Amino acid sequence: MTTTRLGALAREDLPLHALAERLLALAEAGLPAMYLPEAETFVFTRAGVISPEGAPRLEQRGTSTRYAAITALGARFLPEDRQRALFGGRTAQEFTGLLVERLPGVANLGDAALIAWAAAETGHPKLSDALDRVAALDLPGRPRYTVEAAWVLSALVAARAAADVEDRIAAARSRLLAARVGDGPLFPHATGPGLVRGYRSHVACFADQTYPLQALARLHASGGDVEALEAADACAARICDLQGDGGQWWWHYDARTGGVVEGYPVYSVHQHAMAPTALFDLAEAGGTDFGPAIRRGLRWMTQVPELAGPAGTPREPVIREDFGVTWRKVYRGDPKKAVRAARGLTTRVVPGARLAPLDRVFRPGAVDRECRPYEFGWLLFAWLGGTQR
Repeated sequence: MTTTRLGALAREDLPLHALAERLLALAEAGLPAMYLPEAETFVFTRAGVISPEGAPRLEQRGTSTRYAAITALGARFLPEDRQRALFGGRTAQEFTGLLVERLPGVANLGDAALIAWAAAETGHPKLSDALDRVAALDLPGRPRYTVEAAWVLSALVAARAAADVEDRIAAARSRLLAARVGDGPLFPHATGPGLVRGYRSHVACFADQTYPLQALARLHASGGDVEALEAADACAARICDLQGDGGQWWWHYDARTGGVVEGYPVYSVHQHAMAPTALFDLAEAGGTDFGPAIRRGLRWMTQVPELAGPAGTPREPVIREDFGVTWRKVYRGDPKKAVRAARGLTTRVVPGARLAPLDRVFRPGAVDRECRPYEFGWLLFAWLGGTQR
């Protein structure tokens, strides 16, 4: 498919354009295997295991309403016949209808917000039911995880042309903007105290940055909000400044200082989907164009420095067409996430502390051989969608 975003990539870097097309084809090929017809939903993950006979295979584990909704958000950009191939014969809108019908049993605010967002984006006639469920779960005055608060705002912004949600948008906007620590550009892990233990309350993850900046950019694009756009731009500028030399989007940040607490793991979905979709939305809303950072991040998918073998040849690719997946992440392999825990504790007291010997002892080179549906859902959303589509 030709889209504004893919077209721009083709003009800037033809090999990267070919890589994006390759990943999009892989998403369409891989998602049907993640769909469970009997449950009419998607698995939580497909994990690489070794069979009793010694052969590698993928094992289906669990189910996920959240991942199902994200898949619908991305797949809606495909032609209808190709949507049906992913959802057991349904379109993205019809599948979203199933999720809306199940909302009375959904207790998680983030899941409900994603379903409402999908209902708004697909033009589902029961959007109001989805919005009502979000309102019932989003009780005023309670702290929320930042990712979920961002999804609430994105859902309301998507719905504003079809429903009267202006007061709710104002509240969701204020909650996100007020969550930041002082004048810092980064967002914390939660919008208020009580959800995160004190010793790691300063630690925020990559998702805590991309989803709020995306929501605020979309808010500005939908009606004009300069303060929201400036906050999104400042957050994007900071994570781009911190991007690794190999294009890595780092995982844990100090929301107080705007520095990196611990870079690893590096997640494939951040490289090929989550960073691109947030930064594309920002640029299309009138913010800064961080195209070079998007391209550096995408290039990591085939040029993974952490997995480089002799003469630069990769010890293991993260793109696996033979299995219909991209491997989930590259990480240190440290027991019980020891490096992250140590750096989280240390930076609480001494901001910016690195504990440099840990980098030598636990070198990043392990591969998490899993793949989850949302990774492909956001991939489709990132490259086939857009406010200027």
